Amino acid sequence: MAQWTSAVGAAQLARLLKSQQDRPAGPGTRRPPAYRALADGIRLLVLEGRVPVAARLPAERELALALSVSRTTVAAAYEALRGEGFLESRRGAGSWTAVPAGNPLPARGLEPLPPEALGSMIDLGCAALPAPEPWLTRAVQGALEELPPYAHTHGDYPAGLPALRSMIAERYAARGIPTMPEQIMVTTGAMGAIDAICHLFAGRGERVAVESPSYANILQLMREAGARLVPVAMAEGLAGWDMDRWRQVLRDAAPRIAYVVADFHNPTGALADDDQRRRLVDAARSAGTVLVADETMSELWLDPGVEMPRPVCSFDPAGSTVITVGSASKAFWAGMRIGWVRAAPDVIRSLVAARAYADLGTPVLEQLAVNWLFGTGGWEQAVQVRRAQARENRDALVAAVRRELPGWEFEVPRGGLTLWVRTGGLSGSRLAEAGERVGVRVPSGPRFGVDGAFEGYVRLPFTVGGAVAEEAAVRLAAAARLVESGGAGGGEAPRTFVA
Repeated sequence: MAQWTSAVGAAQLARLLKSQQDRPAGPGTRRPPAYRALADGIRLLVLEGRVPVAARLPAERELALALSVSRTTVAAAYEALRGEGFLESRRGAGSWTAVPAGNPLPARGLEPLPPEALGSMIDLGCAALPAPEPWLTRAVQGALEELPPYAHTHGDYPAGLPALRSMIAERYAARGIPTMPEQIMVTTGAMGAIDAICHLFAGRGERVAVESPSYANILQLMREAGARLVPVAMAEGLAGWDMDRWRQVLRDAAPRIAYVVADFHNPTGALADDDQRRRLVDAARSAGTVLVADETMSELWLDPGVEMPRPVCSFDPAGSTVITVGSASKAFWAGMRIGWVRAAPDVIRSLVAARAYADLGTPVLEQLAVNWLFGTGGWEQAVQVRRAQARENRDALVAAVRRELPGWEFEVPRGGLTLWVRTGGLSGSRLAEAGERVGVRVPSGPRFGVDGAFEGYVRLPFTVGGAVAEEAAVRLAAAARLVESGGAGGGEAPRTFVA
């Protein structure tokens, strides 16, 4: 019986491999033999999760034709991968990807670093800050005081607690967006919200337009839901959306939904202006596309004097085009898994009805905690502290990277939690691999793209500051030297860092 559970076509694998080679080589890079470069490329794709474990690879002759190399080169690469434990084969069943015994399965998204690795590894993979205290503790204590009446019920609230739905609706109204509680559904984080929206609007094979780059975990969620992703390139730097490209994609591809992050975009940090928001809503309405606006970063402006544009949904007064997603995870704490959807009442009813076959509802205690924060002013106080912390971390990280890696290029965003960095011609995938060896975990650019785009980038979040940010930059520079020298395996041992 075959051991593979999926298959990777020759053309698809060739595209993924080519993305690793499109960036110019760093100075002094040693060129490995062709078979070794191919084996390394496939291994990196497996380690990053862009080629799944137990995926059947193309036959040697088929891949050789797609790559325009000799069959001998492919055969030697497959043999090297088998020797390293990254490939298994059986006569008549082909060859499929694997991981060596004792190695963790590669992450398909951006999961937090395991606690046991925190002593020796600086984690730049997860764009989330520690909980703001004392507001988390106070919110939980306030929730416990409000819990007894709910404890006498069944505890299932598929649309969310009525009190929290009303509170969220009032917060939209305070921003100038009249909203009824019937337009709100509380979810288990923003991921739960977008998962529900995708299942309702975008069945398997449906086109979904996404910014390019976009948030890695959402891209993976959509892939696993069977969506056909249609990337739309962002404008250069922090200029926001390229509206000519958006109009063309919406007109020509007619995607069922489009997913965008207008406020301090993840990963670039761009902030779309009022005119871009208005024009995108108009274009989506004309194309019959449902526009999903992710507002999870909307309260994380970091610099004084930042004037926030109007919410995307304010340009859709009829409520027929825009669905808004919000969350407590970025602005408050990732461990507070509370999100919400704002949409037309009929859309909310459909989402709630479909939820009976998913997670049924969101934990009551956490909803009460967020409701306490919103109702007491604790939210505003905690977010103010969060902004100060993220600003300090951003400035420390920017200074450290500029000092240690002067050839890397980026623009400093005025809000959000992420820095999108061009790595001076080095492969982001190889930097991520080398980083693991020298004690810094960083996600490579292709995690945030479609079909191998952004190989020459990495994302750096504002999650560490001070001496830790300086040490992170030192380790990134060590990883860059490993990549530039063509080093494979070994390298410097991770150093334990004491704050």
